[in-house]
Order: sequence, then C-alpha cells, then structure tokens
Amino acid sequence: MATIDEELSQLERDIRQLKIEYDMYFGGGRKRPPNEVEWRIELLIKRYAERGGELKFAQRFRFNNLSQTYAKYKDVFRKRLAQREEGKVQRHFGAAAKAIEAERARTQPEISVKEAAVAAAASARPPAPAPASSAESRGFHMVCSEPEKEPQKVDQLYDAFLRAKQEAGEETSKLNRAGFNEFVRKTTKDLQAKKNCRDVEYVVETVDGQVKLKALVKS
Repeated sequence: MATIDEELSQLERDIRQLKIEYDMYFGGGRKRPPNEVEWRIELLIKRYAERGGELKFAQRFRFNNLSQTYAKYKDVFRKRLAQREEGKVQRHFGAAAKAIEAERARTQPEISVKEAAVAAAASARPPAPAPASSAESRGFHMVCSEPEKEPQKVDQLYDAFLRAKQEAGEETSKLNRAGFNEFVRKTTKDLQAKKNCRDVEYVVETVDGQVKLKALVKS
C-alpha cells in the first residue's frame, strides 16, 4: 500500500501530466480530453480533503499547494473548453499553461515545508531583499538555535505565519501550534546537522499574494 508521501508525489506527477495532455488536446494532438488523469487527481484530492487529520504539518502544506495548483489549471482548462465549444479557438493556451507551470515551479519549494527548509539552505544565501516600499516585501524574521528553549520566538513565528495567511485569505483551519512547534524543532535540527551550523533564520513573507515560510542557514 502506498504511503501518504508516495501518493502526494503521484498526485504531483498526475497534475503535471494533465497539463501536458491538455496542451496536446488543445493543440490537436489528442482527440479527447485527458479525463482518466483528471479523474485520478479528483479522487486523490477528495480522499485527502476528507482525511486531512491524518496528514502531518508538512504533508498538509504540500497537499494544499498541489490542490491550489490543480484548481488554477482546472480553471484555465474549463475556460478553454468553453471557448472551444463556442468556436472561439485561441492559440495562446500553451503560453498561459506555461505561465501557471512556471508559477507552480517557483512556489514548489513551499509545497513541503520541511523539504523547503533543506532546499533553501542548500541553495546558499537568501535572495537580495526587495525595496522596502513594496507592500508585499515586508516579512517577519526570526533566528533561533534551540527552539525547545526559545518558545517565545517560535510562538512569534507561528503568530506571524498565521496572521500573514489570514491577511492573504489562505486556509488556516488546519494549522495548529503544536504541529508548527514540532516542525520548527525538526527543521532546525536537520539544518544544523546537514549544514554544521548553529543558527537558523526563519522568514515569513508574502510574494504575489502567496504566503511563504523559509528556513535559511544564518551566517
């Protein structure tokens, strides 16, 4: 029986495959829409939407991002199908789908929060900050080395993350302080072990309307 992580990986592959097959369909390379792939995606999303309590914090993060990506695709596909039925054939679907795929790829590190932390640290230094005049460039920063001994810092990080998601209109009902505390503890220990560092910097920021949580090695 496949594990939750394996099924989430399959869901990600199916969403990518769906985009490719819809590109082929609208481009004339397929006679029928990829209904089978879409059915598999709908089945998995429905399953984990009903079993959200079984997911760990990082898994919920990944599932929510995959669901949002699929919803974006589905909206594009629905509109394109309507245009096709009305005879309003346009040749720009590929560019639109590629734009969505590029956005998904850009936000992919946040799909799994724990994986994001390791990936962010491995990619060396954080990007240069945006101009302070940008409303979306504002973010919360917190540095810690022993989260279990610095509960006040972790609480501030959680509050900043929760507040940012609420302001962005994102789902927060599945967030809980205990799970978040455990995530910060494990992520900090993982980075310290892998990067031989002491301090880990956590950053909460909103970019293009999406809230991101990053963990970086503090130099």
